[in-house]
Amino acid sequence: MTKHIDPAGLDAQPVTAPAVDPKARRKKLFAILGGTVLLVGGAFGAYEGLIASQYAETDNAYVGAESAQVTSRVEGAVAQVRVSDTQKVIAGQPLVILDDADARLQLAQAQAALAQAERRVRGWLANDRSLAAQMDARAADQARADAQLASAVSDVQRTKLEFDRRGALAQTGAVSSEELSRAETAWRQADAALRAARAARAQAASSHQAAAGALDANRVMTEGTGVADNPEVAAARSRRDQAKLNLERTVIRAPVAGVVTGRKVQVGQRIQPGAPLMTVVPVQDAYVDANFKEGQLTKVRPGQKVELESDLYGGKVKFHGRVVGMSGGTGSAFALIPAQNATGNWIKVVQRVPVRIRLDPDQLQAHPLRVGLSMTAKVHLGR
Repeated sequence: MTKHIDPAGLDAQPVTAPAVDPKARRKKLFAILGGTVLLVGGAFGAYEGLIASQYAETDNAYVGAESAQVTSRVEGAVAQVRVSDTQKVIAGQPLVILDDADARLQLAQAQAALAQAERRVRGWLANDRSLAAQMDARAADQARADAQLASAVSDVQRTKLEFDRRGALAQTGAVSSEELSRAETAWRQADAALRAARAARAQAASSHQAAAGALDANRVMTEGTGVADNPEVAAARSRRDQAKLNLERTVIRAPVAGVVTGRKVQVGQRIQPGAPLMTVVPVQDAYVDANFKEGQLTKVRPGQKVELESDLYGGKVKFHGRVVGMSGGTGSAFALIPAQNATGNWIKVVQRVPVRIRLDPDQLQAHPLRVGLSMTAKVHLGR
């Protein structure tokens, strides 16, 4: 309550201020609150519709790389180990040296076996000519035996005829018994010669067939080939090449460029083929697997731009990449013990699908990443 002073100097009269209606005050406050809510809701809706809907973001993302496991392809004792963990290597750089004494001996033996095979094939080729000449000689022997047989047949026929003629004359007394006996002897000698000629002819034919068989058997080893392309020489050459390759493999080289990790090999250790020795991680070719919720992938397509942050460098370094593709299944589908949903106590769980993101190589060169580092990925859903 205030006092009102009269200008004429009269005493002041008290004046009462008008009272505020509580209901009107509440309405005003509710109006302000409603306006604020509408304003915030509108702003949020505008952000979701114009900005947030254009991106799919997740912090469930990790760096990966196609790591190369280094193994030995031959057996041997380790003579040298030329790298250690965290060391950078280039493709083809020697990592482990095995003792090559056994491999060198095997190579020398294979080279000697190759030389023997070549000499053996040259001998077969020379035998071809020799056996061909022998077969010609046996053919001539057979022809001579045929002629001798024909002559022996003629002698038998002639002496038999003489014996028969004298036998007829002996009955009349025109031929003496002595002359008849000589004719019979001549006939029997000619018959014996015929049997000998037949045996000689059979022997000549057998010798000719044996020579032909020997020539055919020898030509099987050389027919259609020379020394260089003979199968036996080719087999010996392949064994020589394998021995040479085994010698080269005593030097174990880096399959790719990258960083050495997980080294397990030590000098003096005897290793078997296939035993893991170390791993080379090609950090320069690292990628990111971002595990988005299934509801976020409606508009995700290969080729879309991606902005990424690494916990290693923080927000001061922005990585850029592109979507390469999506996995063929969710992470739980390929788990060692997959979830079994065919039960009465089923609870729906939002699944995540790995999305492969290729990073900018220049940025990787300037800011190297390591496999397993956490990343935050934001995919621009526009074209």
